[in-house]
Amino acid sequence: MNGLREIARTLWIGGMWVVGIIVAPVLFSTLNNVTAGMVAGKLFAAIAWVGLVCSVFLMAELVLRNGARALKSGAFWLLVGMLVCIIINHFAVTPIIAGLKAQMNHAAEGLFGGGFATWHAISSLIYLVQSLMGLMYILSNDN
Repeated sequence: MNGLREIARTLWIGGMWVVGIIVAPVLFSTLNNVTAGMVAGKLFAAIAWVGLVCSVFLMAELVLRNGARALKSGAFWLLVGMLVCIIINHFAVTPIIAGLKAQMNHAAEGLFGGGFATWHAISSLIYLVQSLMGLMYILSNDN
């Protein structure tokens, strides 16, 4: 199980960092904003699904390994927090952003730009919090 745990941690948390810190900025510095946004959105969606699977696996593995004691560990609650971030961002904020993008395509950007920028900032902040919780999880001794 140790190997699977390390693969899940690396794939999910490492993937989050690579997409958010390296890939997305490179996309926006290389491609036009529409194309970069479309590709980045697909990458963020993919890493969200990876996170959903890996977080459930890591929480279950922690409970199997430590029993009820796991529920008192910081690592468990960091995983729960990261999962909540994924659920909020992927299933609530991202659909709002997609709706605002569709409206921007049919109307002047000035009319809807503020809403888009606000929700994009909220999404970015949630992703940052999730990434920092991932760092804390990686560095914690009780995972």
